[in-house]
Amino acid sequence: MERRTIGAAALAVGAVGLGCMPMSWAYSTSRQRGEESLRAAHRALDLGSSLLDTADMYGPFTNELLLGRVLKERRSDAFVSTKVGLLVGEQHIVANGRPGYVRRACDASLRRLQTEVIDLYQLHRADPEVPVEETWGAMAELVRAGKVRALGLSAVGARGGRRSRGRLYDGTIRQLERVQQVFPVSAVQAELSVWSPDALESLLPWCTARGVGLLAAMPLGNGFLTGTLTPGEGFERDDLRARHPRFTAEMMAANQPVVAGLRRVAARHGGGVTPAQVALAWVLAQGPHVIPVPGAKRERWVTENAAAADLRLTARDLAELGALPAARGSWD
Repeated sequence: MERRTIGAAALAVGAVGLGCMPMSWAYSTSRQRGEESLRAAHRALDLGSSLLDTADMYGPFTNELLLGRVLKERRSDAFVSTKVGLLVGEQHIVANGRPGYVRRACDASLRRLQTEVIDLYQLHRADPEVPVEETWGAMAELVRAGKVRALGLSAVGARGGRRSRGRLYDGTIRQLERVQQVFPVSAVQAELSVWSPDALESLLPWCTARGVGLLAAMPLGNGFLTGTLTPGEGFERDDLRARHPRFTAEMMAANQPVVAGLRRVAARHGGGVTPAQVALAWVLAQGPHVIPVPGAKRERWVTENAAAADLRLTARDLAELGALPAARGSWD
């Protein structure tokens, strides 16, 4: 599989990563199976999809424990990425960027992951009560201590900001400029897909100019771009899509032209190419430092996603995908 690098640290990973969140967090818990997820992670490594992306808040903690079972056997095959900075309560999630907490959280993640070093340690969200430079400084100490190899930042989430389109990542870029003065940023994780291309306007150019990798989160649009979801079918109450403005029955129906466009491009390539593979190939086409991290918990989807690295979209394909109608949400 093609290799890509993350930031100035030049850490090599497979072209397509594996987002491990769905294995134990945010999607229908009734469909989560630990052994099945283990097989999916092993399959990803078999196929060269070395980047395994998780966070201590997923579960919480159970996602890292699950990956630890994989890493105990195959640490040398994996590029381990986890996140710090968010605490999960009964009905809420809060940020914690205090240096002492960051140090304790890293040690706990290392134990759960059954590894001596984390390849990429990402700040999930900045704590509004703590200067981000202090949090980042504590993370930099972990690099110097040999517990972490490189640092990354997850983009500021702001669904409401989508209305302003191109300005969505202004806050993230301001944070990046601040922490870059403390210790080099190797990667930024942000949503990027055919139906959420906002990162292309300012965030990706910022990363490209500085040799920083972009981990494309939700490159399959939370499953919508696979073409396997039926409008009106509904989601379990604990599924994040049950509250997402693009996953109402009305909006899923309205956004079918986006899936239809992916199907047209896939059909031109034949050979069983799927809409999901086209969506991932589009992300890969955005630059050599862009790494899609689709979430998956089944071997079948991991195999399909990894094959997208071999799909080469033509100029006609890219133009057609670029001309698809903008995705609509419930506020439109």
